[in-house]
Amino acid sequence: MTTPFPFTAVVGQDDLRLALLLNAVSPAVGGVLVRGEKGTAKSTAVRALSALLPEVAVVPGCRFSCDPAAPDPACPDGPHEAGTGTERPARMVELPVGASEDRLVGALDIERALAEGVKAFEPGLLADAHRGILYVDEVNLLHDHLVDLLLDAAAMGASYVEREGVSVRHAARFLLVGTMNPEEGELRPQLLDRFGLTVEVAASREPDQRVEVVRRRLAYDDDPAGFAGRWAGEESAVRARIVAARALLPSVRLGDGALRQIAATCAAFEVDGMRADIVMARTATALAAWAGRTDVLAEDVRQAALLALPHRRRRNPFDAPGLDENKLDETLEEFAEQEQEQEQDQEQGQEPEPEDDDPGPDEGPDGPGGGGQQPPGPDSEGPQGGDTGARPEAGEGGEPRPSGSAEQQPVRASEPFRTKVLSVPGIGEGAAGRRSRARTEHGRTTGARRPQGALTKLHLAATVQAAAPHQLARGRAGRGLVVRRDDLRQATREGREGNLVLFVVDASGSMAARQRMSAVKGAVLSLLLDAYQRRDKVGLVTFRGSAADVALPPTSSVDAAAVRLESLPTGGRTPLAAGLLKARDVLRVERLRDPARRALVVVVTDGRATGGPEPVALAGRAARLFAADGVASVVVDCESGPVRLGLAGQLAGELEGTAVTLAELRADSIAGLVKDVQRRAA
Repeated sequence: MTTPFPFTAVVGQDDLRLALLLNAVSPAVGGVLVRGEKGTAKSTAVRALSALLPEVAVVPGCRFSCDPAAPDPACPDGPHEAGTGTERPARMVELPVGASEDRLVGALDIERALAEGVKAFEPGLLADAHRGILYVDEVNLLHDHLVDLLLDAAAMGASYVEREGVSVRHAARFLLVGTMNPEEGELRPQLLDRFGLTVEVAASREPDQRVEVVRRRLAYDDDPAGFAGRWAGEESAVRARIVAARALLPSVRLGDGALRQIAATCAAFEVDGMRADIVMARTATALAAWAGRTDVLAEDVRQAALLALPHRRRRNPFDAPGLDENKLDETLEEFAEQEQEQEQDQEQGQEPEPEDDDPGPDEGPDGPGGGGQQPPGPDSEGPQGGDTGARPEAGEGGEPRPSGSAEQQPVRASEPFRTKVLSVPGIGEGAAGRRSRARTEHGRTTGARRPQGALTKLHLAATVQAAAPHQLARGRAGRGLVVRRDDLRQATREGREGNLVLFVVDASGSMAARQRMSAVKGAVLSLLLDAYQRRDKVGLVTFRGSAADVALPPTSSVDAAAVRLESLPTGGRTPLAAGLLKARDVLRVERLRDPARRALVVVVTDGRATGGPEPVALAGRAARLFAADGVASVVVDCESGPVRLGLAGQLAGELEGTAVTLAELRADSIAGLVKDVQRRAA
C-alpha cells in the first residue's frame, strides 16, 4: 500500500488545510471545493486528510458501513441488531470523471429480479463512501447525469437505485470534496452551491517557500515511509486535536449576536437562498471548537464568510468568484456599531429609534439618489441599453474612423442578451449536454435493442415480448415468466448532447467601422453564455490583416473564451479564406481527439474578403470545402448601413448554412433559424 504524503507536511495552503480540517471536525459543514491551477497540491492535501480522520465503528460484514450503535433499518444487508462492532479507518473513495452510473450508485441484477424475484445488489462508490470522504478530482468535468445522482445523494443522505420498479435504498452520508482547474470549465451552479466551503489555491511566488516544497517532495519520493515517519508526531497531534474538537463541538454556543452577524453578512452580499447562512453558522461553530472555545466570536464569523460565500456570489458564468474583504469588514463593523448603540439605549432605558420607512423626496427605497429605481430597459439609451454599451470611436466631427491597416484598441462588448437554441441537425452520440439531439443513456425511450455489455436500462415490454414465444419450450408451469439472458432488451433513449461551438470572428478594419465590433462582441458573448448553459466546448478563431489565428483552442472553459474576446483588437484587411481554412484545421484535429462530438461553426463577419489575389474567389472555395465536410454552420451577418451588399448571405449559401443578422440574433425570429438549418441539411 502506498504511503500517503503527510497532511502536516504540505507547505503553505493555509486556507485549504483549514477548510479540510473544519469538515473533519464537523462533517455537517458540507464539504470543500478546491479551485486552482494545476500543480498546487490540491489532490495531495485531500488524499492526506483521510489519514487524520478518526476510525469508524461498523457492523461486521455489512457492505454499507452501518453504525453498530444505530444501524440503518433499511440496510440491504440488514436488519442488524444494535451491539458492538469493529473499527476500521475512515475511507476516502475517489470518483473517476468517466465513471458509469452503475459504478457510482451500484448495479442491480435485473435478470435475477425478474426470474427469481430477488434483489441481487452490488454496492457502488456511494456505499463505499458512507461515513467517509467522497473525492471527485476534476469535478467540473463530471458528466451531468452523475452530477444529478451525486446531488440527490448529498441532499437526502441516501442513494436509491431504480430498475423498472425494482428498487434498493441505502444510506450515503459522506464528506464531499472536489478539486478543479477553472481553466478547464466552470462547475454547474447546482453542484457549486452544494459544496459548503470553497478555497482558491495558487502556487507561492516566494522563492524560499517554493524551495521548501521541492525539498519535501524530493525527500518523500526518495523514501515515502521514512518521510512519513518524520512527520508522525505532527500527524498524531493534529489527529488528537480533531478528536478533541469533535468532542467539544456540541458544547459550542452560537449566540443570537453571532447569528445576526451571519444574517447581516449574507444579506449584504446578496447571496441566493438560505444555505449560505446555515453553512456559515456551522463553519463558525466548527472554528470555535477547533480553537478550543465554547463561544463563537466575530473573528469566527469573518473567517466563515471568507470560506462559505465566495462561490455563492457568482451572478453569471463570467463573474470571477471571490469576496471583497473590505466590504466584509465594513459590514461587520457597521453591525457591531449598531449592536453597541442598541445595548447603550437599553441600558439607558430608551427604545431604539425605528427606521424611517418614508424616504424623503430626494431618496429612493435604497437611499439617496433613487438607488431603488429600475435599471434602464434593453431599449433605453446609455451604457445599460441594448445598443453597443460602449462609446463609439469617432474622429473629428463625429465621423467614424476609417478602416485601414493600423491596429485599433479593443472595444468593450455591449450588454449580452438571451439567445435561442442553435443546434446541429440530425442525431449524434456525443457527450451529454443540452444542445442537439443525441442517443444517450438518459432521456425519452425511443426503442429497444440487445444489450451490448452490461444491461443498464431495461425495456420491459420488449423483454417480455422476446421471452413470451419460448415459455412452452422452457417448461413454464407457474405464473412466473421464464426469462433468459438472451431475452433481455436494452432501452434506447434520446436526449441532448453538448457540441463544439467554434466561433470564427472577423476582426478586420471593416468590422470596426460604425463601432460594429462592440455589437459583435456582445452577440458572441451572448452565444458564449448560451454555450456555458448547454455544456458545450467552445473555440475561437480570429482573422485580420494577412492571416488567421487560433485565439482559443477548443476548451470547456467558456470564461477563457470571454477573456480572449474582450481583449480582441481590430484592424487591417479581411483574409476571410484564411479564417475558414484555419477553422477547418481546428475541426480536423478536434475530430481526432473527440470523434463523437459534433461541431457547430458560427462565422461572425460582414462577408467582405480583401487582401491577396482573388480574395473573394478564394473565400468561396474555402467555404465549399467546409460544406463538403458536412459541418453545420451559421453566418452572423454584421453588415450595417443603408447600402447592403449581401455578401454574408452569399457566404452562408456556399457553406450550405444559414445567415442571420445581428438584429435577428437577439429577436424571437431566431426560433426559425434552427428550422432553417435543419431544412437545408435535409
